[in-house]
Amino acid sequence: MTNDDDPQHRPPASFGTTMKAVFWSFFGVRKRRDYEHDAANLNPIHVILGGLIGVAVFIGILILVVRMVVAKG
Repeated sequence: MTNDDDPQHRPPASFGTTMKAVFWSFFGVRKRRDYEHDAANLNPIHVILGGLIGVAVFIGILILVVRMVVAKG
């Protein structure tokens, strides 16, 4: 068994990698292999923070779109 196969010797994923995983999760498109890799490597705190940031950005975009539509009407 190599060090790459052992989950205890894998380096933790960076926050950027976590944000990428959260971004794709918002769309609901993840390959099973990627999901399993993320489940083994992502830091749960990073996932929670990434989810909160993603929700805030999503709500901000919705508010912006609604204001633009209402302003034209």
